Amino acid sequence: MARELTYAQQAERSISKKYRKEIWTPFIHAIKEYELIQAGDRIAVCISGGKDSMLLAVLVKMLLRITEIPFEAVYLVMDPGYNEANRAMIEANAAKLEIPVTVFETEIFDVANSVPDGSPCYLCARMRRGNLYAKARELGCNKIALGHHFSDVIETTVMAMFYGAQLQGMMPKLHSTNFPGMELIRPLYCVNETAVKAWRDYNGLSFLQCACRFTENLENGTGESKRQEIKELIAELKKTNPLIEKNIFNSLHNVCLDTFPAYKSKGEEHSFLEEY
Repeated sequence: MARELTYAQQAERSISKKYRKEIWTPFIHAIKEYELIQAGDRIAVCISGGKDSMLLAVLVKMLLRITEIPFEAVYLVMDPGYNEANRAMIEANAAKLEIPVTVFETEIFDVANSVPDGSPCYLCARMRRGNLYAKARELGCNKIALGHHFSDVIETTVMAMFYGAQLQGMMPKLHSTNFPGMELIRPLYCVNETAVKAWRDYNGLSFLQCACRFTENLENGTGESKRQEIKELIAELKKTNPLIEKNIFNSLHNVCLDTFPAYKSKGEEHSFLEEY
């Protein structure tokens, strides 16, 4: 008689079977291609409660069982000030997916929303990152893993050009400037958001969106999301050019500096006239 699988085991099996090509293979490809995990690493897998970070936690948990690279993982949940329902949802999903989370609390939402002018999102993101690095280091970790995926990479690139007046990508890994010896890695770098959503829906899961008060205003129609604009633009372009996402992604790996009149490297500006 076949052994009955737990819910978490079924969710994992859907990754290794049904979504192997869309999720597992690009996950492993990113780890190998960008050398994201080395022997001896202790990685804080940062869980926000959204679909991306929860999937990342499941993938890392699966990888630990089969990898020949000896590394450790801590599944870290930072509570920036969630209401009781949102906090309960994160903990329930973690239990359902058998992810042994470590939770710590901050007051980031209160601080970020006290900013008198402008969007609090930038401050919130910086404070989140700093608190995650600090807690991860306290727990003996040398890396934090975030759930940014293939679609985030593309959207960030286009947003930087349209609204930031610069050509700027999103790196698969980087060294922390404020926490020496710490690194940030993005193991979902090659996983498309459509695959993340498909896995979520196939398994009947429900996750948090960003749960701050500012984002609640966005959902009520009192704000505007530039990232959502870019998502919709790319979706429209994809109707006539199915390769649009892959082309944008590949362009980040095929930068022809000889064709640029100026560029920045390590914070310094350079002109093509230097070598003309």
